[in-house]
Amino acid sequence: MLGVAYGMYSIIRHRAQPLTRGHSPADAKPVPPGTEYASVRELGEQMAKPNGLTSVDLVSYLQARIRQLDPQLRSIIETNPEALASARALDRERANGNVRGPLHGVPILLKDTIETTGMQTSAGAFGLVGAAADKNAPLVDYLIEQGAVILGKTNMTELAGFRGGPDGWSSRGGQTRNPYKHDADVGGSSSGSAAAVAAGLAPLAVGAETNGSIIVPAALNGVVGLKPSLGLLDRNGIIPASQRQDTPGPMARSVYDVALMLNAMSGSDPRDPESLGAPQGIDYTQLLVPDALKGKRIGYPETFTANGENLPVENSTLFRKTLQVLREQGAILVPVNLRLADASRYGEVLLSDVKEALNGYLAKRTGLPVKSLTELIKFNEDRDGTVADHQPVLEEVSAATLTSAQRKTLWDELIQDFRSTVDDPINAQNLDAMVSDVDSNTYFGVAIAGYPGITVPSGTNDDGLPTGAYFFGTRWTEPTLLAMAYGYEQAAQATTQPEL
Repeated sequence: MLGVAYGMYSIIRHRAQPLTRGHSPADAKPVPPGTEYASVRELGEQMAKPNGLTSVDLVSYLQARIRQLDPQLRSIIETNPEALASARALDRERANGNVRGPLHGVPILLKDTIETTGMQTSAGAFGLVGAAADKNAPLVDYLIEQGAVILGKTNMTELAGFRGGPDGWSSRGGQTRNPYKHDADVGGSSSGSAAAVAAGLAPLAVGAETNGSIIVPAALNGVVGLKPSLGLLDRNGIIPASQRQDTPGPMARSVYDVALMLNAMSGSDPRDPESLGAPQGIDYTQLLVPDALKGKRIGYPETFTANGENLPVENSTLFRKTLQVLREQGAILVPVNLRLADASRYGEVLLSDVKEALNGYLAKRTGLPVKSLTELIKFNEDRDGTVADHQPVLEEVSAATLTSAQRKTLWDELIQDFRSTVDDPINAQNLDAMVSDVDSNTYFGVAIAGYPGITVPSGTNDDGLPTGAYFFGTRWTEPTLLAMAYGYEQAAQATTQPEL
C-alpha cells in the first residue's frame, strides 16, 4: 500500500462525524484519569469487572478527546459514525459471557488507505473521495471478528508521498502535527496513525508501509511500530503502490499490544505469491518474557551516517545507551560492517510499479471522481491550479516508462542484493537479529528486502523529541524481533507521553 521511503521526496466526509464538540451518550460513564494511555490488557481487566469500564464508556471518552485535541493535531481524517453502536453490541456480548478475544471492545484507528465500509478510503486525496468502499479490507474484518471497534480513519501524507508534499500533509486532512512539538517532523506516511496513538486518541492503529511509512512515524512520535515480512498479512483492500513492497502493520504504545494486534490481523492471501511460506496460527505474545534478551546474539552497525558523515557508533550517545541496556540484559552484542546495496534505480522501478498499481486500483474502484492516474492529475490541476508545483511526484509516476518485464528484472536484482546485506552478516556471525535506529536509515534496505522490523521508544533527544531502537532480521522472524523488542522495552522503560 502506498508508503514511500521517508525523506525520499521531500469534500465532504462521507457519513463522517464532524470533529467538533459534542455530548457523550446517556449510557456512557466517566472514565478514570489516564485511561487514554491504558494498555489493551489494562482495558480488558477494567472491562471484565462488574459494573466496570464498558466499550461505550471508552469510545465515548476517546471521541470527546478527539473533538478536543485533534483540531490541532489533524491526525484523524474521519471518525466512524457506527463506533458507538458497535461498542454497545460488544458490551452486550460481554455481558452475556461472550468475549471474542483481548481486543473485545477496544477502539482502533485505520490508515486512510484501508478500505472500510461506510467510510472513505481516499489516501488523503480529494480525487479519491466519493462512494465508500463496498466491503472491508480482509484485515478490517479480522479485527472486527476479534472484537475491535473501528474508531475512525487516520490522516496521512497524501497518496503516501507519491503526490509530493510535506510528510503528514494531505489536501483532505491538512498537516498532521507531532504531539511532542507541533513544528517537529511527524514522519510519513502513516503520520496520523502514529500521532493519534502517541496523543492518546486511541490505544491502537493500523499503518501501512512500502518503505519507511510505519517505522519512521512510529519512531518520531514515540510509539511502537512493526513492519511485518512481506506477505505475512493479507494486503487486499488496501490502496497499493508496489506488490513487491507493500504491507500493513500494527502500531501501538507497547510491544505487547502490537503482538496482540498482529495475532488479530494474521491471515495471508493464498493467491498472493509473496505469502508463500508465511507462518500461520502463531501466538506472537508467547515469547514476550522478562529474560527475552538473555543469550541473544544481536548485531549492530559499526558506523552511523550523521550529517553526511560516516561516524563510529560511539559518536551516537543515544544508541550507546540502547546497546548498554541490551548488554545489561544478557544480550551478546556483535559489531557488524553493514554493506550498502546499490539503490540507484530503486526510485525508477518503484515509480513504475506505482503507475501500474494505482491505475489498476482506480479503474476497479467504483464511485470515485477519477478512474485513472491521468484523471487524478487533471482533477488536482482543476482543483488547485497549475501555477504551484503541487504534485511533482505524481507527475513523475505518470511519466514512468519501465515495462513489467523490465521492472521484474530490476526488482529481482534489487531485492536479492538488499536481502544479502541482512542475510550475510546474520549468517556469518550466527546472529538472532540486528539493532540500529531510524537515523541509520537501515529500515530503507530492510523494506526493499521484504524483511521485518520493529521500532521501540528509546527515550528523547536534546530537543525533547522521541527516539527509537530499531530491531530487524530475516524473513518471518517476527516472533524473535517482538521478543527482543519486548525485553528491551521492559528494561529501558523509555516510553514517554507528550504534554498536549
